[in-house]
Amino acid sequence: MHEIVVQQLDQKDRVAVASQPVIALQPVPIVRYYLFWLALAGFTSCLPSKPAPKGDKSRDNDLAFRPTDLSFKRPSPAAKSGSDTGVAPSVGVHFHPPASRPDSAPLNQPFIDHFDAATLSSDWRPTSTVWRIENGRLCGRGAHNHPVWLQRRIPKNARITFTAESDSVDGDLKVEIWGDGQSEAKTVSYTNATSYLFILGGWKNHFHVLARIDEHAPDRLERRVSEAATDPRDRPVLPGVKYRFAIERTDGRTVRWTLDGAEMAKLTDPMPLAGQGHEYLGFNNWEVRACFDDLNIVPLPD
Repeated sequence: MHEIVVQQLDQKDRVAVASQPVIALQPVPIVRYYLFWLALAGFTSCLPSKPAPKGDKSRDNDLAFRPTDLSFKRPSPAAKSGSDTGVAPSVGVHFHPPASRPDSAPLNQPFIDHFDAATLSSDWRPTSTVWRIENGRLCGRGAHNHPVWLQRRIPKNARITFTAESDSVDGDLKVEIWGDGQSEAKTVSYTNATSYLFILGGWKNHFHVLARIDEHAPDRLERRVSEAATDPRDRPVLPGVKYRFAIERTDGRTVRWTLDGAEMAKLTDPMPLAGQGHEYLGFNNWEVRACFDDLNIVPLPD
């Protein structure tokens, strides 16, 4: 077709056409085509081929895994913010907590806090801005494992009691004891704790857990939650119900947790968390609004 058109041009038109600059066509569609398939291959290679196996910490946050199989001991928390990226949620990450109080002697007499003041006292060091006093209780919503730490040193042997209440059917009540007084989650999966963790109604009210350092550890002590359970210790957390926690260590190595007078778990630790780096208490949670009150710490003899 192009040759026919050129042949029909007169001599003058041919000269005009020949004088026009020649524009080389670039193979843009071909380049885009290869770039598209290259990017697609790279993307698919990053997707997990199957859910993380039990005990594999490196894949806690795989999108392929969801805690539908409750026999899996380490369900990944279901958070809308941050959980899909493997980066800790923004709450608390850019918050600069007040400096720790100068070291003092461990408590040698009872410490009581009913949270009657209008604001959080200097006895407490929050690692997130969500923690505040509300109606005479210490409350926080969506802390995402950024606890509020009591800046009073707890002796190796002590009895700690307090009340806790959730406003959600998801449960989610947590306290850390014998920790370092400043730790907070660095990623979505809280594996860098320094304490014993006591979790009531964790993982959307599927487990009650006592763990050492790592709340996802395969050797954690857990009770599987069921609404049909005949044992009240295995029932889910109910919103608006005040639960009384009691946690104690009397022999330097055996940690006991009771709830409303019933023993939830007992952990005998051959390498007990005690002394420097393990002397503080922190209240914590993940997503819901959790409130704590009537804290009482009683030192016990060594």
